[in-house]
Amino acid sequence: MEKWLPKVLFFVIVFALARPVNAQHKASIQVDLNKTIAPLKPVWAWFGNDEPNYAYMKDGQKLLTELSALSPVPVYLRTHNLMTSGDGTAALKWGSTNIYTEDKNGKPVYDFTIVDRIFDAYVKRGMKPLAQIGFMPEALSTHPQPYQHHWQPGHPYQEIITGWAYPPKDYQKWGELVYQWVKHCVKRYGQKEVESWYWEVWNEPNGDYWKASVPEFYKLYDYAADGVKRALLTAKVGGPDVAGTGGAGGSKFLRGFIQHCLTDTNNVTGKIGSPLDVVLFHAKGSPRVVDGVVRMNMGTQLRDIETGFQIVKSFPQTQNLPIIIGESDPEGCAACGMQTNPENAYRNGTLFSSYTAASFAREYLLANEYGVNFKGAVSWSFEFEDQPWFAGFRDLATNGVDKPVLNVFRMFGMMKGNRVEANGTNFYPLKTVRDSSVRNQTDIGAFASKDKNQAAIMVWNYHDDDVQENGNTAIAINGIPSKQIKLTEYRIDQNYSNSYEVWKKMGSPQKPTSAQISTLEKAGMLQTAGNPKTMTVENGKITMDLNLPRQAVVLLKLEWK
Repeated sequence: MEKWLPKVLFFVIVFALARPVNAQHKASIQVDLNKTIAPLKPVWAWFGNDEPNYAYMKDGQKLLTELSALSPVPVYLRTHNLMTSGDGTAALKWGSTNIYTEDKNGKPVYDFTIVDRIFDAYVKRGMKPLAQIGFMPEALSTHPQPYQHHWQPGHPYQEIITGWAYPPKDYQKWGELVYQWVKHCVKRYGQKEVESWYWEVWNEPNGDYWKASVPEFYKLYDYAADGVKRALLTAKVGGPDVAGTGGAGGSKFLRGFIQHCLTDTNNVTGKIGSPLDVVLFHAKGSPRVVDGVVRMNMGTQLRDIETGFQIVKSFPQTQNLPIIIGESDPEGCAACGMQTNPENAYRNGTLFSSYTAASFAREYLLANEYGVNFKGAVSWSFEFEDQPWFAGFRDLATNGVDKPVLNVFRMFGMMKGNRVEANGTNFYPLKTVRDSSVRNQTDIGAFASKDKNQAAIMVWNYHDDDVQENGNTAIAINGIPSKQIKLTEYRIDQNYSNSYEVWKKMGSPQKPTSAQISTLEKAGMLQTAGNPKTMTVENGKITMDLNLPRQAVVLLKLEWK
């Protein structure tokens, strides 16, 4: 007995350490409002999608209005296909503006009608474009046919790669098109407005989106950046929006691109260097199904971000430039639903919400660690017009009804002032999440801010595995500069701010009635757990217990006079 007893104790201890948090194991969170970390940058206020024409369609306009309302600062929108040829009819992973054609003599014809509708939809709501210079108009493409694709979920992804992915047959015409577009925007929206935008050249040139060599991309960039600067010298332009720094040669491509902008001969001017005002790259996670359960992988996304930060920081000339993660998501294909990709089932419910809260908190920590100018992270998620209800697309709303993940951004929008210190007994260290994601006990963490007369603490209970489970958390908040506060608890879980659960209880209707749609719209909004309550503060501190089930997110808003 004495020989095997230590082994038994060993396995009991390992099991106890590895088990997920449950109702019998109460985690704790400590927040100190007196310990300021840094000003709270709204890096979350950036969104994007493949289909630009949705911006002026019914549900797209509704969502734009909601996005503009959730943030105290301008929200930025990035979208593909702003220069693609076509009549403006939207489809999955497709859009068009017909910005450029040529007459029978090969003379350029510019038409900004459709692209104006897209940018008008942003600007009139106080939003701003992260204007993508792409893709190649049919009349300029060196390989124009086939051009418009008809891709559907489940089809090979390569089907989307057509004539728009090729370089221009005439770089002078390409540069002049960019010049005319930016010049037009300055005339339409004003110099001050356009100076607040960002212009970025192409998308994922290290992958399928660019059907030519790396030097050819540098040439494309030089002519585009020159066109931007000729139209408005103070405009901000950059790139290259590589497809992840950890794969498809992304790291090598990003380094080479920066080196080109710093030291190579410019293809337009013949001088050394090319304009570079902002650096962009992509970062994606990697979910899969394990034993019938969706399992996320935040680590791959964070490693992409870390590598991108390291590369930008490694060049003295770029270490202080703004960095935008042009697509920052749990995985790679927004239009691939859960029917064809079962791992994407996370998108409808609260797993997407808790992942978003936990991952953004780590992005802030990475930026602190490397001391970079982290400007924004684009959530490549918008909406898909006239698609099945809750089809498992990576979107913020379905048929005009907000999904749980949108409410995390509403929570972020309520946070102001400075970031302050938050720790917890079950708050995974950054290194652990980066290296191996969240695989043992659940990650119960917090992200906190303090302004003059208020504070906000976002708390989540996240795990990679999409399994429901109860959880309890004790919270202590120190440094409250008042003897009394008003406390409001906002919640996203199975019972609050969750249109998906309400839809399922309705029987998952694909043709809901008007009354059902109204109910779903209300269920999709950010909800409070009970009414605000007044609490007495003792010695600058309050404590409370919080019921925090797995994959739930809570925002505690404290207000005082």
